[in-house]
Amino acid sequence: MILVAGFFAAGCAHKQSLFVPVPVQSAPSLSQTIVTPDNSLAGKVVSYNSIGRFVVLGFPVGQMAKMDQTLFLYRAGLKVAEVKITGPQRDNNTVADLVSGEAQVGDEVRDQ
Repeated sequence: MILVAGFFAAGCAHKQSLFVPVPVQSAPSLSQTIVTPDNSLAGKVVSYNSIGRFVVLGFPVGQMAKMDQTLFLYRAGLKVAEVKITGPQRDNNTVADLVSGEAQVGDEVRDQ
């Protein structure tokens, strides 16, 4: 009996020695990363009136252009027009007069 118990104890002791602790690496420091919010104004052309040369611009919630602000329209990354906010404003939409260029529904409007 003692001999059998000795074999079991030796087997358990042998299996414990197979486990080697692995050093834990700390996560990279986030103090080096600088995050700057993008506060630029961006929206889309919702409607375009070619006779009156004005556009209706839609902006995301919480963003809206100011009256008399000049913005630029982009199509496929290229600047195609300049607009000036004239109002009226309702919900997330506002009206702007086309100063130069041509507009299409879906053009992106930005302040830069």
